[in-house]
Amino acid sequence: MNITLYSPIDGRVVAERALASAEETSAAVERAADAQRSWRQVALHERAVICHKAIDYFVQNQEPIAEEITLQMGRPIQYAAGEVRGIEERARYMIDVAETALTDELIEEHAGFNRFIRHEPLGVVVTIAPWNYPYLTAVNSIIPALMAGNSVILKHSNQTLLCAERFAEAFKQAGLPDEVFQYLHLNHEGTLALINHERVDFVSFTGSVSGGEQIEKSLAGAFKGVALELGGKDAAYIREDANLAHAIENVLDGAFFNSGQSCCGIERVYVHESLYERFLTGAINQVYEHKLGNPLDPETTIGPMVSVNAAAAVRQQIEDAVAQGARTGVDQHYFERSEEGTAYIAPQILSHVNHQMDIMTEESFGPVIGVMSVASDEEAVKLINDSQYGLTASIWTEDEEKALAIGDLLETGTVFMNRCDYLDPALPWVGVKQSGRGCALSVLGYQQLTRPKSFHLKRI
Repeated sequence: MNITLYSPIDGRVVAERALASAEETSAAVERAADAQRSWRQVALHERAVICHKAIDYFVQNQEPIAEEITLQMGRPIQYAAGEVRGIEERARYMIDVAETALTDELIEEHAGFNRFIRHEPLGVVVTIAPWNYPYLTAVNSIIPALMAGNSVILKHSNQTLLCAERFAEAFKQAGLPDEVFQYLHLNHEGTLALINHERVDFVSFTGSVSGGEQIEKSLAGAFKGVALELGGKDAAYIREDANLAHAIENVLDGAFFNSGQSCCGIERVYVHESLYERFLTGAINQVYEHKLGNPLDPETTIGPMVSVNAAAAVRQQIEDAVAQGARTGVDQHYFERSEEGTAYIAPQILSHVNHQMDIMTEESFGPVIGVMSVASDEEAVKLINDSQYGLTASIWTEDEEKALAIGDLLETGTVFMNRCDYLDPALPWVGVKQSGRGCALSVLGYQQLTRPKSFHLKRI
């Protein structure tokens, strides 16, 4: 059975691959488990050398990799290379902090005893990666898993299957021992079979809430570790003391970059009533500076969504909001490629919205935001927390103390001030509510990829 990868640009066939059979999947897990026993014995500094060399491969091949990203999922070519730079930043940071994260933790001296905690690898880690940031999302678990002494099997989205093959080539050229890293092209049934294999020890999944629910249900009673990075409906709050020009520019970038297909992209905006009209007018005017079009054109700033169906879902959400009283601010006819029945959809800003509309409560994952006026910090906090999601929230203000006070009340994994839509590898990436569970990046990211083992040695 084969899988065909069609480009959202124009429907061309980018690649066609055979799906792994049940027998091939089981054999891959067995090889990974066997290879991991030797890999865990490799010194940490040697693992670091290999992982750095793998990242060198991505840097050296940045141009063709960027073009592949564009062809596979539609990100404008002028931005696609930025993902390679992001891989380097995250991966090298996680490599460099591995010693701090993995060194034995000595307990205070006690006469006649040697006591310490060792961080052991789990075994076989399965990474299930999405298409929207195909390298950045995958590297979050792949590099620390390998640095910790695990073996890794990558199941990438079938929309970005070439990324899995790039990872394999990078590790091959870096000299990673055979079978320590593998990839499999699988459908949903094959993926569930993979994660349920008795020799798989941990599953890292980035994707939809429904996908995360399916994985958790499938693994119920298996006693395996699971990390889930799921949906988001991330909010921005523009306080009355915000630098308005800075807020407009950066909130819109956080909303429309990657055609709005970012787990931590801005999807709803709350503006203090004193700035509301000025924010709305300024934001709408700035939208017209974008160019919607073929992402291979270096002038394009917004490309197609990943599929016709994805674009149709966003259009439907906008239509439903308008039917309930919302008003559109952007003339879609200004953007030539924005056509029904295509993956191309122009950015949109909606006003007169409320929390009875899906546009303010359900994940859009497209180039649209709703903007509401609020009278106070308290009202903004209440509305931000009125969500089933809790990934990030951003506060736009000149008052850091106020931002900290508001941030303490927000039910999110990350709080930003005067920026948004960014993952700092030095900080843990976590979600609350239906945005997921687990912790990636930072020194803490190693905790879910290892198990603590206590040594209590008495000297006679």
